[in-house]
Amino acid sequence: MIETILITGGTGKFGRQFVKHFATKGWQVLFTTTSQDNADKLMRKVGNDYRLIPLIVDFTKPQAVQDIIKQIQDFGYTVNHLINNARSLDFLKTDSLGQTSREDFLAEYLMDVVVPYELSIGLFNTQPNELRTITNIGSQYGVVAANPTLYEDYPRQSPIQYSVAKAALIHLTKELAVRFSDFDIRVNCIAYGGVSGRVDDSFEARYAKLTPSGRMLSESDLIGPLDFLVSENCKAINGQTIQADGGWTLW
Repeated sequence: MIETILITGGTGKFGRQFVKHFATKGWQVLFTTTSQDNADKLMRKVGNDYRLIPLIVDFTKPQAVQDIIKQIQDFGYTVNHLINNARSLDFLKTDSLGQTSREDFLAEYLMDVVVPYELSIGLFNTQPNELRTITNIGSQYGVVAANPTLYEDYPRQSPIQYSVAKAALIHLTKELAVRFSDFDIRVNCIAYGGVSGRVDDSFEARYAKLTPSGRMLSESDLIGPLDFLVSENCKAINGQTIQADGGWTLW
C-alpha cells in the first residue's frame, strides 16, 4: 500500500526538503502552499515521475482548514501522516523596542498552534482509522529562551511571539498524543535548531560558538528525525519532542 503524507508549508525552506524526500521514497505527497507558482516550481524541481498533489490555501482565512479537508475528501485521498510545518514570516515583526503587537502575536499563535490543532482534529474526525502519525515542526526556541549574545540587535531580531507559540506547540503535541492514543495515532514534535542559509557569515560564526556541534544545521540534517518519527519502527515514541538542534539546548 502506498503511504500518503500531507505536508503543510510544502514550498518553504523545510517543506521543500520534506516533500522531495517522501516523494523520492515513493509516497503520495499532498502539500500545501499559498502560491500555485511556488507549487509548480517545486514540482518541476522534484520531477514529474512522483505523486505530488499541491493544495493552494491561506491558513489565515477562517474556513481554510475545513476547505482543505473537503478537498482531500473530494479527491478521494486518505492521509496516513500529517506534518504540521506551515508558517509565515509576515508575523515576526517587532517595534523599535523589540516588542510585538497583539495582532502579530495572535497571528503567529494561529499559524503555529491553532492551525495544527484544527488540521489534526479535522483529519481525526473524518478518517480516524487511516491517520497514523502527526508530527509538529517546532524549534529549539520552544524549549529554551533565545540567547541574546547570538544577535546584534536583541530583542528586535528575536520576536517573542515565535518562541512562545513554539512552546505551546510542544504542549499541544502532548495533549493530542493522549487524546488520540486509543486510536493508535502517534503525535510527536521536532524542535529543530537554526538552519544555515538565511543568515550571514557573522551570524553563523556566533551561532557556532554557542552550540556543542559548532555549526548551524544543514538542510540535509532535517530529514532524519522526521523519517524516524513516521516509520513503523517508531511506535514506542509518542507525545515526545525530539531536540534536533546539534546540542543547542544542552547549554
